[in-house]
Amino acid sequence: MKAGQQETRAMNGDEAVAYAVKQSDVDVVAAYPITPQTIIVERFSEYVADGKVKTEFVCTESEHSALSACVAASATGARTFTASASAGLALMHEILYVTSGCRAPVVMAIANRALSAPINIHCDHSDSMAERDSSWVQIYVENSQEAYDSIIQAFRIAEHPDLLLPVMVCLDAFFLSHTLENVKVLPDEAVREFVGNRQLPLITNHNGEKVPFKLDPDNPITMGPLDLFDYYFEHKRQQEEAMQKAAQIITETHNAYSQLTGRRYGNGLVDSYRLEDAEIATVCVGSTAGTTKTVVDQLRAKGVKAGLLRLRNFRPLPVRDIKEALENISAIAVMDRSNSFGGYGGPIFHELRHVLYDTSSHPYVVDYIYGLGGRDMPQNIIKGIYKDLMEIVETKSVKEYVQFAGVR
Repeated sequence: MKAGQQETRAMNGDEAVAYAVKQSDVDVVAAYPITPQTIIVERFSEYVADGKVKTEFVCTESEHSALSACVAASATGARTFTASASAGLALMHEILYVTSGCRAPVVMAIANRALSAPINIHCDHSDSMAERDSSWVQIYVENSQEAYDSIIQAFRIAEHPDLLLPVMVCLDAFFLSHTLENVKVLPDEAVREFVGNRQLPLITNHNGEKVPFKLDPDNPITMGPLDLFDYYFEHKRQQEEAMQKAAQIITETHNAYSQLTGRRYGNGLVDSYRLEDAEIATVCVGSTAGTTKTVVDQLRAKGVKAGLLRLRNFRPLPVRDIKEALENISAIAVMDRSNSFGGYGGPIFHELRHVLYDTSSHPYVVDYIYGLGGRDMPQNIIKGIYKDLMEIVETKSVKEYVQFAGVR
């Protein structure tokens, strides 16, 4: 297959992720299996066993250990990957902060799954939303094709010398992780060329010498030391500065990948659908966007000026892009597949309403919490949300700002 050609393969979302990692010349994969991401590391372990990659595959005793191993490997300059979900991601919580604090550009796939209790193995976003303040870039994908494309982009984003922060790529459990789709894949050499080799920035060591930023016995440095009130604040501020640079890096990477493949996901940060002249719109992340687009098309056929904004990135939050996309919308419904218990709505609602607070248009913004534990979000419920938005525009009033869609 020539460098410019792409091959169509039948894959589920987990397999698409594993295949993208296989092509990305990863040095170390450390993982512990948990439904519904298990297929990712199972499939990758087969690539290792069959000699198709030169990756060091580390089977650990827990997710906490898996991410710890990735941090250690990344600190030596290795390209690293892991995957998790739900309770596994929660068990990693401490090390998520260690990873970003050490500026280790680990890439992790999350098969979004509800948190216990009661035990549930199906989709909602409570696991990754709980980690939104951990200084990881968060990308949410709509389908398996985007999962494949986003993993490849994630390595280039995370390892950018101006970022050096970890990236999680989130795909909806079972809706994507276990569902077969046609996925166009690049040739191995095209992916390796796009991702490139990890470039290590130079830092000043204890002797005043410029050395690569990695753990190296020949050029010893200290990484992740005790950091009290004398410097901790400054290091956290540096992480925020890096995260503010992430939007441009994500956009540039997305544009370069689009030139290679012909595929685009909005501008890489947000994906607008029929918003140009829309009066009402919904906002969501993940696979629900696909169903919502169908509803938008049906409403448009009836003369309703409906639209959709899909947030591809939740971290960094694309504030400017959200404002520009929704500046002329009269009423907006946020769809949250997780809940901030006791917090008056879900996490996306909180942040989107905050972003729009100072806009001159002052749109009505309401929240619909849906799909917890994998409950389906059929077209009729989404149509009901748009109907509510039409009523809000007509009456210029909101009956309930936070509702639960599809709950008995």
